Amino acid sequence: MFFYESQPLSNWIMLLVVFLALILLNELSRRSKWGGFFFFVILPLILTFAVWPATTKGTSVNDWFHYAKVYSALAGCIGFWLIRHVKGAAQKKWALCFPPLILAINIMEAVARDFQIYGLHLNKEVFEGMMLVSGPWNIMNGIAGILNIITITGWLGICISKDKSRDMLWPDMLWFWIVAYDLWNYAYTYNCLPDHSWYCGIALLLAPTVAAFFIKKGAWLQHRAHTLAFWCMFAMTCPNFIDNSQFAVKSSHNPTALFIVSLAALLSNIAVFVYYLYVIKSTRRNPLKEELYTNLDGYKEIKSLAV
Repeated sequence: MFFYESQPLSNWIMLLVVFLALILLNELSRRSKWGGFFFFVILPLILTFAVWPATTKGTSVNDWFHYAKVYSALAGCIGFWLIRHVKGAAQKKWALCFPPLILAINIMEAVARDFQIYGLHLNKEVFEGMMLVSGPWNIMNGIAGILNIITITGWLGICISKDKSRDMLWPDMLWFWIVAYDLWNYAYTYNCLPDHSWYCGIALLLAPTVAAFFIKKGAWLQHRAHTLAFWCMFAMTCPNFIDNSQFAVKSSHNPTALFIVSLAALLSNIAVFVYYLYVIKSTRRNPLKEELYTNLDGYKEIKSLAV
């Protein structure tokens, strides 16, 4: 294979299993108020003190990035839970600044990692338990991530769905931004977590996107936070699954493949950025204070689901 080493059918089946498990866990956590509280508060406390000190020791997940990622994802889940379930929270502008802030922090963690890997000038060398290849792809994808942050818009329009699940909807976060994010994030995992990217770069990105397009529209960020938290908790609890089990999938570490995925990420985010500037110029809206895409059908459809 071009992007990964040749692998058996069992790994394709496991990819599907992980994808479906993330979809199911997301549904359980979003549909139940107290189920979400258990998954994102009680369970992480147990894992932090009773499990992770032992399971992460000497593995590829025992570094600053993986701990930062799991706790930032959990912080997002808890913050979104409060916005959804605390009466009046969704009407507070200061509360609505939290979703874009935690999203931007999450992206910047990865951007910093891409730049860090580039600066190490690695050539199929092991760094913090992962074989890595540094190159211009790290810089390209870092720039793509920065553009992805800049084009986050319309957070003051975040609202709550009118059904029992009370999902956090973001009408201005539409399919083109989500696709650009997915391409950027896949390139990030392929650059910096190459031997984990089969699961965290494919299944983990597809799960919230499929949920946002076909299960509960408009709630992509909530889906993304939930599935990311579930995956990170699993990876830190069972690191051997992605490192040494029969289901572990190794990257090809091919410089051409690395360049292609980062180029796709950069070009897609440039395209979204250009469209973002075009909409600002044509509508004279301020992206820091107003929603930009109110004339699009996707925006109108999501807005119709809100209280």
